[in-house]
Amino acid sequence: MVRKLAVEVVDARDLVPKDGLGTSSAYAVVDFEGQRKRTRTVPRDLNPQWHERLEFAVPDPAAMHTEALDVSLYHDRRFNPSSSGGGGGKNHFLGRVRIYGSQFSRRGEEGIVYFPLEKRSLLSWIRGEVGLKIYYYDEPAVPPPPEDRPPEGGGDNAPPPEVPPEAPRELPPDIPAPTEAAVEVQQPPVHPPVIIIEEAPPPPMHPMMMPPPMMHGPHGPMMMAHGPHGPMAPPPHQHPQPQPEPEPEAEGDGGGDAPYPPEVRKTRMATERVRVARHMSGIPPPEYYATSPRVIPGRFASTGDGVEPVQASTYDLVEPMRYLFVRVVRVRGIRACEGPYVKIQAGPHTLRSRPGRDVSGTGNPEWNQVFAINHAKPEPTLEISVWDGGAPSPVEAFLGGVCFDLSDVPVRDSPDGPLAPQWYRLEGGEPGMVTGDIMVAVWIGTQADETFPEAWNTDAPYAAYTRSKVYQSPKLWYLRASVIEAQDVRVPAPPPGLPFDVRVKIQVGFQSARTRRSVASRSSGSAFAWEEDLMFVVSEPLDESLVVLVEDRSMIKEPALLGHTTIPVSSVEQRLHERQLVSSRWFNLEGGTSDIGIGPGGPGGGPPGFYSGRLHLRLCLEGGYHVLDEAAHVCSDYRPTAKQLWKPPVGVLELGIIGACGLLPMKTKGGAKGSTDAYCVAKYGKKWVRTRTVTDSLNPRWNEQYTWQVYDPCTVLTVAVFDNWRMFAGAGAGEGERQDYRIGKVRVRVSTLESNRAYTASYPLLVLLRSGLKKMGEVQLAVRFTSPAHLPDTWATYTSPLLPRMHYLRPIGVAQQEALRAAAVRVVAAWLERSEPPLGREVVRHMLDVDAHTWSVRRAKANWFRIMGVLAWAVGLARWLDGVRRWRSPSTTVLVHVLYLVLVWYPELVVPTASLYVFLIGIWYYRFRPRGPAGMDARLSQADTVEPDDLEEEFDAVPPPEVLRARYERLRTLAGRVQRVMGDVAAQGERLQALVSWRDPRASRIFVGVCLAVAVALYAMPPKMVAVAGGFYYLRHPMFRDPMPPAAVNFFRRLPSLSDRML
Repeated sequence: MVRKLAVEVVDARDLVPKDGLGTSSAYAVVDFEGQRKRTRTVPRDLNPQWHERLEFAVPDPAAMHTEALDVSLYHDRRFNPSSSGGGGGKNHFLGRVRIYGSQFSRRGEEGIVYFPLEKRSLLSWIRGEVGLKIYYYDEPAVPPPPEDRPPEGGGDNAPPPEVPPEAPRELPPDIPAPTEAAVEVQQPPVHPPVIIIEEAPPPPMHPMMMPPPMMHGPHGPMMMAHGPHGPMAPPPHQHPQPQPEPEPEAEGDGGGDAPYPPEVRKTRMATERVRVARHMSGIPPPEYYATSPRVIPGRFASTGDGVEPVQASTYDLVEPMRYLFVRVVRVRGIRACEGPYVKIQAGPHTLRSRPGRDVSGTGNPEWNQVFAINHAKPEPTLEISVWDGGAPSPVEAFLGGVCFDLSDVPVRDSPDGPLAPQWYRLEGGEPGMVTGDIMVAVWIGTQADETFPEAWNTDAPYAAYTRSKVYQSPKLWYLRASVIEAQDVRVPAPPPGLPFDVRVKIQVGFQSARTRRSVASRSSGSAFAWEEDLMFVVSEPLDESLVVLVEDRSMIKEPALLGHTTIPVSSVEQRLHERQLVSSRWFNLEGGTSDIGIGPGGPGGGPPGFYSGRLHLRLCLEGGYHVLDEAAHVCSDYRPTAKQLWKPPVGVLELGIIGACGLLPMKTKGGAKGSTDAYCVAKYGKKWVRTRTVTDSLNPRWNEQYTWQVYDPCTVLTVAVFDNWRMFAGAGAGEGERQDYRIGKVRVRVSTLESNRAYTASYPLLVLLRSGLKKMGEVQLAVRFTSPAHLPDTWATYTSPLLPRMHYLRPIGVAQQEALRAAAVRVVAAWLERSEPPLGREVVRHMLDVDAHTWSVRRAKANWFRIMGVLAWAVGLARWLDGVRRWRSPSTTVLVHVLYLVLVWYPELVVPTASLYVFLIGIWYYRFRPRGPAGMDARLSQADTVEPDDLEEEFDAVPPPEVLRARYERLRTLAGRVQRVMGDVAAQGERLQALVSWRDPRASRIFVGVCLAVAVALYAMPPKMVAVAGGFYYLRHPMFRDPMPPAAVNFFRRLPSLSDRML
């Protein structure tokens, strides 16, 4: 396949005139990968239209997202009036646009996008925008001449097909019971909507190669291998000579990173080990109980200033963990049996494969399964045996085995290629007895191995619910439905004295919205108008439908259905910007009924397809908005839905999830032993990551690393730790008991990280429970934000709007935005809950802060103290001025007199002096800057001093009547204080109005006379003298002050307000 890039230059708007007559003759030049093409020249037009399509070849489709497309506009001097046909000289520059490959869309998804023209230099005079339609497509290439190849067929030498993984059949015999801490953090179950999602099978894995070491059987001595180099062969009298099998083609077609996109590079290790502080004795130190993040020594280092973007090999934020990898492909030559399986034993670790399948139809079972055995304490031998799953006794079930000396096993480090599996002889219970051959590969690697995410791990034996996983949120759209009018609607006459009340109700999945009361036509009672917009959240693949109902709500009883229609969401037009006009359409309404609960064709309604009128709608999928699924203050992404409007990334965020320590037991096993099966979830942008579950450990070590593309540094990374309960699903646990319990959450704001520097710290995991604040443990994270951006790029990023353009041109109301966010959270939770392993609804709700907007006395107090902290500088400045005017430090007061005199006499120095003062303050506070990202602050949240009554109110949604009455009385007390403050503020404003309203004629007469005297005095005296006199009077010595309030304050307090007129 050959990829082509098509660039359609549509038009330009509001260009700069260059020909001296107020116009320009513009043409466009497009550059891509050394290919340059230009359009025709449109003479003398500031809004030229080309509608020309230019095609370019993409030499490397895999790297297209990193390439740039340059579009430049020029004025053709040949069309100048003074050129007289020649037009020599250089053409004038009109502007340029650079679009990166990440903004290209596939053919069929393209749309016209208007890009503002950029300057080429600081002194360029550029304005206007250019409209482009950019898309790519693949076309078949000329096939090469066929080559002679041996026929591919079945048999023993055929590559084994990929066998889809199965869920583990062995589950723990007993279901653990939750501890008290787990019961406190458990959230009530939420029933998600059913969403059917088709998932692609897991990517194929690469075969590995293993030289045959020494062997001995589990039921007696076996024959030794010929040596560590070369395949093993059985004696001629026992088994035919097996031929070495080539590397299977179905196992992969490239390097180890092929199954994963570039953004999903996990756990690649560097050659340098990194030290991490750990608790060897299992007892945390005293500083463990602190609630602030603790920096781990030896992990805070800068990588320099000029740093290139992170490559695939620079994964050095976590520790390498050694694993023994065993890949079992298939066997041959064994006796016929039912459900054969492979048992792997290395020291205390024993793993069992799933039953083999005869996929090729040759009688040779296949597994194609990888096992990862923790190799922290190296074992001397590895035993691999094949067993008959249908045999009545263990002696008859044994089909043969092979033993490896692990001292000869090769060590594979990145970027080594995959090892190919080889055939080894299976030795039976008697010495020298060969029962068949097994194809395996054994090697020692780290968690950076590409097979590690899909391997059955000894740290997490229940693979279906304990594997690490990378999830992607669905692509969300805002669906705008503009209800314009309806015609030919048969509406019965309303009761006397009541107007027509016809409304339109639209349903999309679980979402529904209804318009306001219609405006009926004066000439006819069958035409109604609304002119109202309704918005919904939909997700790709856009397989839902809009159900539009027209209701008559003028009756006293239930509303009557006047007509309905169904519109597929996939047929709705997409809009990328506000200039794109979306045409409206008329939709026929089908049979209405007398009762809304009766379907079409029921009593009182016509048959299906019965014409009941028509409805005028304008439908569009808004691609210029960002669909918020997170709280605005902790949002991790602000990109619009349409990919064509994305800006290039500004850096790469790397997160190393090292481990956790001191976790509280969340469940009890055997009635006495406490344990925790912890895993970590991180979310940034549309990408969710989940580590593997480390079972039965209070100090789990994950050592997994992930990367994200950063498009805006003013975003937040969210990391949370959970206790896995879903891995016990199907073993007798109830549906309501399968929710994962939350252990704690940490947020890291990317803008607080210095570029190209790694931060490693241990963050406390805090959970607010009914009993109060509880520390559940600590999580160790390593974070690094790599950005090659310089100061001009940073300036441009920080001065650009935070949200996309549509949020400012057609803003969404606060209440409607909250409703749309709640719908988006439900859509995302339902999508991720259908994954394998599922990411539970309770996990998604906790990560997205669904309950952040609910009322809480504790949050109200915290916000009040935050306001007081913001105003603290003003209070401090007022206190300092009061100290100056009271001459508490005579030297300071004298200096203030001098500075004030200079600023009054030279007012042009006021702004420079204030700017210099702010600069000095910033330099001074640089010494006290934070040394690392801060975690969750219990004191700021008022969680460490919260009252038990406040906690009960926060966690108890429906309290008993007596508790509800007590809370209501307390709330009335607080509201009374707020009411009194609001009355005082209103009274002060009314006194200001009373100065000239003549409600108090004496006060107004005095005020007007004083204003006249002040005006005459200021006209007569120089303003500088007045300012100096006023300042010196304010700073006069206390011996010249009267302890009583000033006359102006007394006069103001005597002015009347409207408080005396209130009931």
